[in-house]
Amino acid sequence: MKKKSLALVLAAGMAVTTFGGTGSAFADSKNVLSTKKYNETVQSPEFISGDLTGATGKKAESVVFDYLNAAKGDYKLGEKSAQDSFKVKQVKKDAVTDSTVVRMQQVYEGVPVWGSTQVAHVSKDGSLKVLSGTVAPDLDKKDKLKNKNKIEGAKAIEIAQQDLGVTPKYEVEPKADLYVYQNGEETTYAYVVNLNFLDPSPGNYYYFIEADSGKVLNKYNKLDHVANEDKSPVKQEAPKQEAKPAVTGTNKVGTGKGVLGDTKSLNTTLSGSSYYLQDNTRGATIFTYDAKNRTTLPGTLWVDADNIFNAAYDAAAVDAHYYAGKTYDYYKATFNRNSINDAGAPLKSTVHYGSKYNNAFWNGSQMVYGDGDGVTFTSLSGGIDVIGHELTHAVTEYSSDLIYQNESGALNEAISDVFGTLVEYYDNRNPDWEIGEDIYTPGKAGDALRSMSDPTKYGDPDHYSKRYTGTSDNGGVHTNSGIINKQAYLLANGGTHSGVTVTGIGKDKLGAIYYRANTQYFTQSTTFSQARAGAVQAAADLYGATSAEVAAVKQSFSAVGVN
Repeated sequence: MKKKSLALVLAAGMAVTTFGGTGSAFADSKNVLSTKKYNETVQSPEFISGDLTGATGKKAESVVFDYLNAAKGDYKLGEKSAQDSFKVKQVKKDAVTDSTVVRMQQVYEGVPVWGSTQVAHVSKDGSLKVLSGTVAPDLDKKDKLKNKNKIEGAKAIEIAQQDLGVTPKYEVEPKADLYVYQNGEETTYAYVVNLNFLDPSPGNYYYFIEADSGKVLNKYNKLDHVANEDKSPVKQEAPKQEAKPAVTGTNKVGTGKGVLGDTKSLNTTLSGSSYYLQDNTRGATIFTYDAKNRTTLPGTLWVDADNIFNAAYDAAAVDAHYYAGKTYDYYKATFNRNSINDAGAPLKSTVHYGSKYNNAFWNGSQMVYGDGDGVTFTSLSGGIDVIGHELTHAVTEYSSDLIYQNESGALNEAISDVFGTLVEYYDNRNPDWEIGEDIYTPGKAGDALRSMSDPTKYGDPDHYSKRYTGTSDNGGVHTNSGIINKQAYLLANGGTHSGVTVTGIGKDKLGAIYYRANTQYFTQSTTFSQARAGAVQAAADLYGATSAEVAAVKQSFSAVGVN
């Protein structure tokens, strides 16, 4: 499969100063990893950790706002207070460090700033320990933000639809939300228009329409694919199906043969005299649907007469159902995470989507799998790493919510590759560090979509100096992910790369560090350099500031040129 080229458009230079620290317990200010990382482009902090305020005894939100008010000059907030510049989005407890985690959104005169989210950690004694996330600087000095003339949101939707060039059938009604948008060196008001549809081909587009001029500033497709965007045919006609979204009945255990011919046990539901692929035995209900080669979602709940799913047509559903359960089990057993949102959200999968559709995707609410054309792909639900990959996109969406474009998008993809691989190892069916090897080019053995051990094997970079800097594929998501994939492989397995020797710490610790970094420290616009800081901090939390694990994280990022 010919890969599309990718791009990076993120700040290149990041100066890092690290100060000595021992241990990792937030409760003891002497045992905190101390790091200051500055964004040289905007000349303000993007990741800072240490005993930043001392014990205050105050509530976490007050501690964060007090700190930001005292550091207004560093963060270039102008005359506005921190309370006017940030909105608290979420407050949660972190059991690992016995701290409170505050997630925030930067705003300007009440309007959110696109991609500018922050996360802070405050210890139980009221001391700020970590503040992560770049802040858009000097908004009060931006001339375009003084312009109050704006087109209507409906007009912005119309402009986006015209640029799209097709008349789609929408899954979700188009909407336009006003943001402050940083367009290169210029900052302006823009409507972020979301166009989410399946016909004529799947798309979840985000358009950025300048609010005063109506100009299209940027656009990208947020549909989280396992492979580069596919142009294989899907049926144009998608008549409304009579879908049974769920049934009531008795829990049963059936069997079925998967895409590769192996037999699996399946948790099903007996309702009346029929057996449905509905698993009620976990903390989240798992549903598997049949699109019947159409493009309406979710399709019909998969049904069988005897609870034996051995027909060739059943195979895609067998694997989608079983592997979704295994992915749930991995996250629950390893991190005590209850489904993608950590609150028991149902896991929905649809198979036999479209006609010979060569991809799989997370559309923001469920998983969708094509059958493949039999040449480039077989049924895409046949790879557990593919299913783990796609469901991890959902975990990310509910956690850091990494923007699916440029460097943050490549990080998003790499995280999905990491956990897709770890889910494959958890299931222990011939696991490896290749992505999609079970479903890619079924007539050709030994190849895959991507390789984490050697990204260059399939044309992906394995070092930051080799990154692609074009504009295809959302600016870097499926190729520049190779840089982080190589880093993750080295962290788990060790090795020497680009003259840097890495001491491996094993795949379990790799998963623990990346899960913590993604859920506790990464923000919407996290760059590779910020990811390094977040991963180092996560390792310090888990294993101590002077631990071998912290040293290995630093080595692994240095080995791929990320400082």
